[in-house]
Amino acid sequence: MAAGAIGSVQVLERSGVGRVEILREAGIPMVHDLPGVGGNLQDHLQLRAVYRVKGTKTLNQQANSLLGKAAMGLEYLFRRRGPLTMAPSQLGAFAFSSDQHASANVEYHVQPLSLDKFGEPLHRFPAFTASVCNLRPHSGGRFTSLCRSFRIAANRTQLPVGRRGPVGGCRVDPADSPHRRRAGTGAVFARGSPARPGVRTDDQLANAAGDIGTTIFHPVGTCRMGPPEDPLAVVDGRLRVIGLRGCRIADASVMPTITSGNTIRRH
Repeated sequence: MAAGAIGSVQVLERSGVGRVEILREAGIPMVHDLPGVGGNLQDHLQLRAVYRVKGTKTLNQQANSLLGKAAMGLEYLFRRRGPLTMAPSQLGAFAFSSDQHASANVEYHVQPLSLDKFGEPLHRFPAFTASVCNLRPHSGGRFTSLCRSFRIAANRTQLPVGRRGPVGGCRVDPADSPHRRRAGTGAVFARGSPARPGVRTDDQLANAAGDIGTTIFHPVGTCRMGPPEDPLAVVDGRLRVIGLRGCRIADASVMPTITSGNTIRRH
């Protein structure tokens, strides 16, 4: 089975494999009590900061203009180039939120556009988005599919150490970092002004992180790998579902700990 960190839990639970309390509440006959199913949910928290710019155009103006949309379509049709051929993020960078880390612990994605939420129209003012994510979250959650709608309970910023991750990522200035040669993005972040001014203190940053923090679509760990004696392990070292014969899981749900970078996703 390779249905992903969400889909694999759904298949197991609806087949009667999972935490007995959850199955009983949903009225599904229990086939195998495996309490680790749906637990250990981990994801990268993404903070999407929008910066207004002056004196330059972004995709915001082009996408909000009929002439601009036509130009993008014609450029793709005749030259196979332009905005319709590119990924949203045009720049990626790994950086250090402080000197206490031996390797990069935050990741940036920079996009020449901005919007309030995915799926909504682009802003009408010129702006770019500089999103940052904490690569090593210290808190997690649980996922279950056995309710009227999917339910995900996660505590991404509840722990103090979990709050320092996103706050440090918001504060990091690659231009002044001792690791600036590896970060190398100071010039990009120096050109814009925040669309949410007045956020300065750690508490304000932490609250803002809670307001704008979203998934970066890297859920893992919900069917985690572990030794048979681990009561919350779902698969063993050969990806076999513990306690079931003839069933293996081969997707990101088996990762015990999230990777410090982009995970492999199903498309």
